[in-house]
Amino acid sequence: MKIAFIGGGNMAAALIAGLAGKLTPGANIHVVDPNPASLEVLQRQYGVTVATSLAGADGAPVAQAEVLVLAVKPQVMHEVAGQLLPQLQAAQAAGNAPLVLSIAAGIRAADLARWLGGYQAIVRTMPNTPALIGMGVTGMAASAGVSAAQRTAADQILRAVGGTVWLDDEAQIDAVTAVSGSGPAYVFYFIEALQQAAEELGLTAEQAKQLAMATFSGAAQLALQSSDPVPLLREKVTSKGGTTHAALTSMEASGVKGAIIAAVKAAAARGKELGEQLGAA
Repeated sequence: MKIAFIGGGNMAAALIAGLAGKLTPGANIHVVDPNPASLEVLQRQYGVTVATSLAGADGAPVAQAEVLVLAVKPQVMHEVAGQLLPQLQAAQAAGNAPLVLSIAAGIRAADLARWLGGYQAIVRTMPNTPALIGMGVTGMAASAGVSAAQRTAADQILRAVGGTVWLDDEAQIDAVTAVSGSGPAYVFYFIEALQQAAEELGLTAEQAKQLAMATFSGAAQLALQSSDPVPLLREKVTSKGGTTHAALTSMEASGVKGAIIAAVKAAAARGKELGEQLGAA
């Protein structure tokens, strides 16, 4: 599989690390990024080919790719799509109809298709930052022009950095963004609170960190490996009148669960709003 990455930042680097020499040889991966230092690192580590521009001869490997991974900041996607259009048209003229796989937050497939001259073979995705250590999860939605083989290719690429969840409706990407895309920040926020509470109760900063990290990681793994639903797991830890019951009663009185649900809904609403703003170009 020949893959071209437009953008060579952290998420692209994580994907390349999971793909090069596994799904495809590094030499089959081409990376376009304006930062020569980033390109040098990727080329040295994974044997990829690189270019600092989509223009001229540098764009030839892009036109020959079977998959184009758009890994640029959402704010520059419109401009990048305009630069990519000649290579996409050249690919089509040569009988190649590459899959366009976007990992840019907020950019709707319909807007990307419009910027790419009506091109329809697009899969929109929403990965999250644990992908940087191969433990991410990605929400994915395919446009009508995506073939079964291209859908499989998209799944293989994102599985290089974790699990995948396919959605029937692209509009659900806003929910994915709110839950798993932004979710790591919620987890870090909760860990911060646990650490702070531990220190206020007299533990050292290092002890607080070790206990909070291990507790969160262990509880998450238990939830993943157990056949019990999460509410039952919670109940098994909670003895009436005990310490856990006291803590959860305090959280309920403070409206913690409701506040978390409201926060996730606010993130989803903001994701939809950003999509409308970014797509107005």
